[in-house]
Amino acid sequence: MSAAPVARLSVAPMMDWTDRHCRYFHRQLNGAALLYTEMVTTGAVIHGDRDHLLGFDPAEHPVALQVGGSEPDELAQAGRIGAGYGYDEINLNVGCPSERVQKGSFGACLMKEPELVRDCMAALREAVDVPVTVKTRIGVDEQDSFHFLQDFVATVAESGVRTFIIHARKAWLKGLSPKQNREIPPLAYARVHQLREAFPGLRFILNGGLREVDSALAELAHVDGIMLGRAAYQHPWILVELGDRLGQPVADSRSSVIEAMADYAADHIARGGRLQQVARHMLGLFHGCPGARRWRQILSQNMHRPGVGPELFFHACPERAAA
Repeated sequence: MSAAPVARLSVAPMMDWTDRHCRYFHRQLNGAALLYTEMVTTGAVIHGDRDHLLGFDPAEHPVALQVGGSEPDELAQAGRIGAGYGYDEINLNVGCPSERVQKGSFGACLMKEPELVRDCMAALREAVDVPVTVKTRIGVDEQDSFHFLQDFVATVAESGVRTFIIHARKAWLKGLSPKQNREIPPLAYARVHQLREAFPGLRFILNGGLREVDSALAELAHVDGIMLGRAAYQHPWILVELGDRLGQPVADSRSSVIEAMADYAADHIARGGRLQQVARHMLGLFHGCPGARRWRQILSQNMHRPGVGPELFFHACPERAAA
């Protein structure tokens, strides 16, 4: 198992959002950021439609597969399958607080079982030759002290895993919805800073509430990498702005991104797909720009219509309308 390179900038796994079409779109914006799949359960990986769940365009590299599960043998099997599909990293979800995930005994509830997480990560490391990482929270329910978090990381690190992605909020397993768990528990970046000081041999990537370019970049003085979630989806051009500041290859214009996505959408439709499956991820492309509302309206009102193709992108593009 190889050591995980530090991802200075990454886009978080987000259910119903970071599918293969979203990732292809994000790749047109930033050529280097590490992209993540939606969480896929071990059962789905092992028994489901693998090509549908795991297939991706080679242009998406570097791309990581996030898995959900709590059985070391099943995680090892799922990891081998994912590595066989060509993913650059396998990541274990130890942060999702949804009731459905809790019923499967994985996600954030695993923070209460650090030895099991250690065994899961050890099984993954043994099974694959690509890097393995873990994404977790700073605490769960009443177990939210730094001592608890420090002990959790120390135990999991016994597996040999060296990269921890930390969503800097604790999770409440009861009483809050997944959406509320992303917003109500206060952010505590200082906890993640403390972890990096306490474990100089480990790498820590900060996730949660990163929405502004300058403040996000400032965090790189305290952590090894930053991971954007909703900001990257709702304001995708931030991937260009951050990437440019980090010296990464980025898009030179929104129009060039639209041209690339129109070609991609045409190929997708030719294979039996629908424009909406691609276009829905592009609604925020002109966020904060003149014409953004028109862009969103035209796409939203027309992308579901039969017979409408990627020419819709050019019709709606504010930059073309202004030319």
